[in-house]
Amino acid sequence: MFNCGIVGYGYMGDIREKVIASHPKLQLVGIAETNPVSRQRIQGCKAFKSFDALLKEDTDIIFVCTPNRYSPEICIRSMQAGKHVFCEKPPGRNLQDIKDIMAHETKDTKLMFGFNHRFHPGIVKAKTIADSGQLGEIVAVHGIYGKSGGKNFPASWRNNKNISGGGILLDQGIHMLDLFLYFCGDFQQVKAFLSDKYWQFDVEDNACVILKNHDGQIAMLHSSATFWKHQFRIHIILKKGYLTVEGLLSKTGSYGRETLIIGRQQFEDETEALGNPSEEIVYFDTDRSWETEVNEMVRCINENKPVSISSSRDAYKVMNIIDAAYKDSISQEMSFMAVHKPA
Repeated sequence: MFNCGIVGYGYMGDIREKVIASHPKLQLVGIAETNPVSRQRIQGCKAFKSFDALLKEDTDIIFVCTPNRYSPEICIRSMQAGKHVFCEKPPGRNLQDIKDIMAHETKDTKLMFGFNHRFHPGIVKAKTIADSGQLGEIVAVHGIYGKSGGKNFPASWRNNKNISGGGILLDQGIHMLDLFLYFCGDFQQVKAFLSDKYWQFDVEDNACVILKNHDGQIAMLHSSATFWKHQFRIHIILKKGYLTVEGLLSKTGSYGRETLIIGRQQFEDETEALGNPSEEIVYFDTDRSWETEVNEMVRCINENKPVSISSSRDAYKVMNIIDAAYKDSISQEMSFMAVHKPA
């Protein structure tokens, strides 16, 4: 059995509590939560007012479920105390944060990040098909990921740059960028256009990012807080067909039923409808992503093997792209202003 502690009892803290409770090798020792209202909801384990108090307990794994500003310090201090760490995405507010975390990694402590979309059933099956080679190499990837905003959206800490570090790109877009890396590997070229046209926060509410790598693969992302509808869709174009995962099994179910569309290249002499090849549709009704990623963490600890999926290196790669995207957007704006400066 591994004793676990949770830091932060918001949306993700609640999910992690349930995952730990259902796992045969995990038991929850306590939860640290600074908000007294949230802390009152804690039952079945000790409730702590601070991370310092939790760190004094006999724990093996710390689950970090705090806002981005606080994650790096908690990760670092946990590892310094000899704890294994599972941290929600993103790994801080910027690229320097993940660098700082990685600088404190040791061979004795496992560190994994919560990029659970890699473990969604539609993505798992799509990755298996893509890796099999039956549809050829990946040519390009296109992704849409965003939400409706909402009446209470402006009050979210995620829109406070001092706490979050960024907007929709760092909040949801990071998941899609991580999937791009998962399917295609590294990208060397980054172009980005960011906007805060609707919500007028000090962080972006729309982000369009274009990537290209040395293999000539192109990836395009649009992440938005102004879709007015929760949407998730990743379209993977291969030399002999395509894979499309749309909808997303989630806690609220608001992204629609998760499906995988498998299409094979067929030209007009092979199919009845021009530009419409035959498709196979696979439906998924059960999301085990939260449990599966924690199972992977426990496996790495049990077998004393390095974390190989959703590792700190994976987190660094996606934060490096986001850092480049923010810099590119600012650079373009400055160049535009310089060129169009009034005489």
